[in-house]
Amino acid sequence: METMQTIDFSFQVRKCQPELIAPANPTPYEFKQLSDVDDQQSLRFQLPLVNIYHHNPSLEGRDPVKVIKEAIAKALVFYYPLAGRLREGPGRKLFVECTGEGILFIEADADVSLEQFRDTLPYSLSSMENNIIHNSLNSDGVLNSPLLLIQVTRLKCGGFIFGIHFDHTMADGFGIAQFMKAIAEIARGAFAPSILPVWQRALLTARDPPRITVRHYEYDQVVDTKSTLIPANNMIDRLFFFTQRQISTLRQTLPAHLHDCSSFEVLAAYVWRLRTIAFQLKPEEEVRFLCVVNLRSKIDIPLGFYGNAIVFPAVITTVAKLCGNPLGYAVDLIRKAKAKATKEYIKSMVDFMVIKGRPRFTEIGPFMMSDITRIGFENVDFGWGKAIFGGPIIGGCGIIRGMISYSIAFMNRNGEKGIVVPLCLPPPAMERFRANVHASLQVIQVLDKVDRDMQTILSAL
Repeated sequence: METMQTIDFSFQVRKCQPELIAPANPTPYEFKQLSDVDDQQSLRFQLPLVNIYHHNPSLEGRDPVKVIKEAIAKALVFYYPLAGRLREGPGRKLFVECTGEGILFIEADADVSLEQFRDTLPYSLSSMENNIIHNSLNSDGVLNSPLLLIQVTRLKCGGFIFGIHFDHTMADGFGIAQFMKAIAEIARGAFAPSILPVWQRALLTARDPPRITVRHYEYDQVVDTKSTLIPANNMIDRLFFFTQRQISTLRQTLPAHLHDCSSFEVLAAYVWRLRTIAFQLKPEEEVRFLCVVNLRSKIDIPLGFYGNAIVFPAVITTVAKLCGNPLGYAVDLIRKAKAKATKEYIKSMVDFMVIKGRPRFTEIGPFMMSDITRIGFENVDFGWGKAIFGGPIIGGCGIIRGMISYSIAFMNRNGEKGIVVPLCLPPPAMERFRANVHASLQVIQVLDKVDRDMQTILSAL
């Protein structure tokens, strides 16, 4: 089965002039300080997400643009800091001025129906970005700008696309999904969100005095070797789809003690290894894997907290070790990265931000993959049903272009469930990665057939 296709799906979109949506009712004017996790340099960017929805015949005559626009204004009464603007204080400390100015909203119409590109999903999504997600950051970056940019695009069939850019310093994936679900609940008739928002950013601020007690490889400032540095320009975005059966067969190639690994662990290891091979780095060069770890189950984070409750523990190895060892080596490293996120590690990382001046991630040899399959973007229902796709449509956005990827739940037109992985690479590396994925999955297909044949024989005995 082909896991990646290059599909550039073109269509025209008519966009109305952007407008500000303010909270529906008066909200407090105040200043709210962000946490020492929120305002680190590496989170000072806007992350694009897309949700795609079918036409719902039972809602004939209801305009998704009007419904969602009104629901946003009502949801902002509860999430009023999102209607404010970020400012920077002494020591580069970020805070939000709750001005109530509002978020940026764009109404749009596309000259295409969902059926015209449904069969091309998820592969065509990366070519749609400029049409379905609005982006108009000013020269100050995340400062003094709307914290959310939302575009709702009607499709000819009655379906629609909900596209959003959100400021990552204000919320992590779980946080922005919570806000989207609040909009959706109000769009369906609720007077208030079922989960009320909680600010409490002081939960993730530095100790007094701050102290670093753990080595934080994810922020190492390494001297550039001019080969492990990811090029910032001439990059292309592609999406890859791996079925559950393919992932399961990959898992069966691992040593017995790793057969209980998660789908994310085995797929992240697989992608990291093949991506590193595609870059054609020197064998002795160091590479790093940064694992996004959600803190909500590790420390006392209240229900409704929508700030950044994530850390990025890293592991280091060499190109020779990563690419020369079987896949289990990379899986084991990723498990070790996840296990680093102890309570002491979390406290040390928060203190590290203050002591080291809120540094950015290391730029040499890094790769980060975030598992968003449990966030539930696809479950956001504005009244038209669940989304057929929900999540980022490009990899590599952020401070370091090409560094970040995601694991996104998806079911294709044939009913096959699996994981979408968006990647951003230079064209030659992307072609090598695609070829290596194709070759390895052909081997996996053979192994899977052998396994099924063996099961058939055993069941007949």
